[in-house]
Amino acid sequence: MKKTIALICALVLIIAVFAGCGGEAGQAKGVKVIPIALTEEEYAFGVDKNQPELLDQANAYIEQILSDGTLDAICEKYFGGGDVEPIASAKQDSSKDQLVVATNAAFEPFEYLLGENYYGIDLEIAKGFAAYLGKELVIMNMDFDAVCLSVSQGKCDIAMAGLTVKEDRKEFVDFTTPYYQASQMLIVPETDATFTDCKSAQDVEAILNGCDKTTKIGVQLGTTGQYYTEGDEDWGFAGFPVTCVGYKSGALAAQDMLNGNISYVIIDQDPANYIAKAINGGK
Repeated sequence: MKKTIALICALVLIIAVFAGCGGEAGQAKGVKVIPIALTEEEYAFGVDKNQPELLDQANAYIEQILSDGTLDAICEKYFGGGDVEPIASAKQDSSKDQLVVATNAAFEPFEYLLGENYYGIDLEIAKGFAAYLGKELVIMNMDFDAVCLSVSQGKCDIAMAGLTVKEDRKEFVDFTTPYYQASQMLIVPETDATFTDCKSAQDVEAILNGCDKTTKIGVQLGTTGQYYTEGDEDWGFAGFPVTCVGYKSGALAAQDMLNGNISYVIIDQDPANYIAKAINGGK
């Protein structure tokens, strides 16, 4: 009898452990961001290697907006709930003097679409940079993993897309001076308590390392979140024994989590907070 009771207790414990990895996706209506930075990284713009003058101009402009408060003012509008205005894009025309920007408008608050209008921190910077150069701004929206490639192929002048400085991307573009510090964070269903007692990135990673392929983590394709989850030698990320599921945007991944198809989402901190705010109705 004692052996039977012990066996039952053991089975209950095993089930609880596996349930902890999988979360409670599908039961929650809202989400929450675990307030622990999992990585440290820097955003910069990726410039066409054949345009060294443009790189110098971009670095000069970044230095200017960092020192005169322009970047702080732009960020405050998006982070502080200020009034934001759409950023217009001209049609690409080789006969005109234009700055052609490659972006992925699915990374709020850095670049995103509302209807047919562009918004975002990076695109506000792009607007100012085009004016600084005396050029007309053209925004080319594409999948994130195509932005550096399009610049390297001469289709665009500069990539401005919440772009983390990374060694393998240097094969395609020359990076400017970093202008923003970022980190990866974990989004979970609001009912999930798996990470409640975590105090550090190591605590979160210990739980993820205890999961298996039945735990599905959603990421935006081609982003740091994907490299962090799958593992990447260049970054020094070991990865986790989970199933990494790629999406075109973090918002799509979060919605799929609420639909019960994946367990968690890993994405950059500010997009994570914007996604949570949008899903939770501004709470």
